[in-house]
Amino acid sequence: MQPAKAKNEYNPLDNKLIHCKIKEVNKLKFNPMPKRKPWRKNLYENEEYEDNYTDPTFLKDLQTNINVRFYRLGDVIRGVTVLNNQISCITGFLIVFYVLYSEKVSPTAILGPSFVLTVAGYVCFRWKMLTLSMVLEDSKTLMTVLLFGFLLAPVLHTLTDAISTDTIFSMTFVVFLFNVIFCDYGLSVAMVSKAISVNAAIFGSICLASRLSTSYHAFVLLVEAAIFFVLYPIVTADYWRCYFLLPIFAACSYCLWIISVNVLWIYVAITVFVNFICPCIFVIQQRHKHNIHGPWDEAIVEETTDDNIDIKL
Repeated sequence: MQPAKAKNEYNPLDNKLIHCKIKEVNKLKFNPMPKRKPWRKNLYENEEYEDNYTDPTFLKDLQTNINVRFYRLGDVIRGVTVLNNQISCITGFLIVFYVLYSEKVSPTAILGPSFVLTVAGYVCFRWKMLTLSMVLEDSKTLMTVLLFGFLLAPVLHTLTDAISTDTIFSMTFVVFLFNVIFCDYGLSVAMVSKAISVNAAIFGSICLASRLSTSYHAFVLLVEAAIFFVLYPIVTADYWRCYFLLPIFAACSYCLWIISVNVLWIYVAITVFVNFICPCIFVIQQRHKHNIHGPWDEAIVEETTDDNIDIKL
């Protein structure tokens, strides 16, 4: 066996490696790498850079919170009254259904005051441009709707006889929830749909009308549905003021106090939560808004409407 080599024994290969390293260093010193072209925000002109390279100038166009609006608590509370108005509108309609369902009030006693209030609201809404021809045309439309509604009331009254009452009430709750979600509160957002909102309310009204005792009761309830969910939103869309909610809330609370105190507390809790607690949470949390904008954003396609079609043309 050959004796083991000493640790400090000279190895000529080590000397050759050292000389090769020195030559490589000198070559890099006297022949530096060619300077790369400046980075440009163009995918096909940056072949000399790594795929994950990020230039310091990439974020020079970064902007944060452009057009972000911070709301005050008073403005939010006044703005959310339109939502509470819709909730109170549904509550008022359900009160009418309850008094018809329990037969505590006759249908005629409800139809008469509703007719007077509707005529008064029509005059107030149309008084600036009220003409005889307009009154005759609107009266013709009203009579047509009432006539067809009265003729179809027996059919609608027996439309859902095969469905249990519990299922009808559950289905009504869901469709009225759709009415609240998709209702037009004056905001231009994608989820707003007047068609879905009104159709959901009318469908819920038809479901409830099938639980009443006679077809005349069903006809009156459908007339009230048209007043609450078709005519009333048209008036409030133009003339709504936040202080209108006070008499509406007082009237609903008084009626619910007569009907059921427990339901009254539920209505009051929902109103306080929607009109006061939710705005406070929104105002507190809006300081966390941090929207970033830059040239990398997707192009926004502007929707063509009747207001801007003339400008585009």
